[in-house]
Amino acid sequence: MADEQKTGHPVDPPVDRARRLAALRGAERVLSGHSLALTIGDRLARLAAEAPEAYDLGEGVDLYGDGVVEELERRVAGLLGMEAAAFFPTGTMAQQVALRCWAGRTGSPVVAAHPLSHLEVHERNAYATVTGLRTVHPTSDPRPPTAEEIRELDEPFGTLTLELPLRDAGFVLPTWEELTEAVAAARDRDAVVHFDGARLWECASHFGVELPEIAALADSVYVSLYKSLDGISGAVLAGPSSFVEEAKAWRHRYGGTLFQQWPVALAGLAGLDRELPRLPAYVAHAKVVAEALKDAFRAAGVPWFRVHPDVPHTHQFQVWLPYPPEALTAAGVRLAEETGTWVFNRWDAAPVPGLAVTEVTVAASALAWTPAAVRDAVGALLERLDRLDGGGGGGGAPVG
Repeated sequence: MADEQKTGHPVDPPVDRARRLAALRGAERVLSGHSLALTIGDRLARLAAEAPEAYDLGEGVDLYGDGVVEELERRVAGLLGMEAAAFFPTGTMAQQVALRCWAGRTGSPVVAAHPLSHLEVHERNAYATVTGLRTVHPTSDPRPPTAEEIRELDEPFGTLTLELPLRDAGFVLPTWEELTEAVAAARDRDAVVHFDGARLWECASHFGVELPEIAALADSVYVSLYKSLDGISGAVLAGPSSFVEEAKAWRHRYGGTLFQQWPVALAGLAGLDRELPRLPAYVAHAKVVAEALKDAFRAAGVPWFRVHPDVPHTHQFQVWLPYPPEALTAAGVRLAEETGTWVFNRWDAAPVPGLAVTEVTVAASALAWTPAAVRDAVGALLERLDRLDGGGGGGGAPVG
């Protein structure tokens, strides 16, 4: 009450995770949402509705990886055109097992990887701490490595891993020609190639080829069951049959052969049915949304902004703005609470001081958004950002 008397404005409650999720769950229009907004009841209801189409529910539950888990493995292997596949409870485990297997086969503990790759940024150095490997970096630029950089690495390596798309650089992809040349460069160095394809499902539109043709470039491919397919969790590692059999042995040693995994496997199969056919539409509409966002920022007179990539390579991309991330998040939550419109997810401090960055995911809820709707919603969000600053809410003004 004292704070309200000082400023003349009501004190805004803190924008914690619970408030953000409540605002997202209550929104009627969502541009870039997140499946975490669904309640346990929502997820159970959706799985119950979709599961009968995905798998014969008259079958028994899985036991240590048989039944529905084997069906999921067969389905993913077929979609990727690979000989075999193994289910893993996490992508991190799948990646570590893949690299361990290839290190044993090549005799080299050295992995060529990008310093912004998931392997380096999000797996707590597991490749070194658990698996005893080390990495070399063909480039530190925020883009995929080139064939020339791979050929000119100044020490040998046994495995080249490429993250497609490179998420922390802005969900960026090489061109198809650049990708094939990078793989050929690794072959010239007598290295095998592993694709971190957690988000490979949505890459086909950019490359202009089908999934099996992309996967055929690599010796092994990991894909996620939840990042683009909106499943519960889980990953699949695909490759030659002998490699997959070895990977399953290491999966057991790593504690990844679980007693039952049928809910995750069912959700993965349902996600393949539901989301995979829609991904090309998401990718196409992401380009429309990105252009509308740029128009909205120009119209609002934002002093500096960046949509990256300028034309999205997949259905996900970054937005950078010169405002405090806390203020942008608070303005977005307030917009959702007041109007039922949700634009962006949480904002974070960018690597460049004075800037905030967020990731935009264009999925089913965004397809109904026209460019005009995007511009209107961004304008309303920026108005609330100004209001937060004018009301003593903590700095909606541009930084610097």
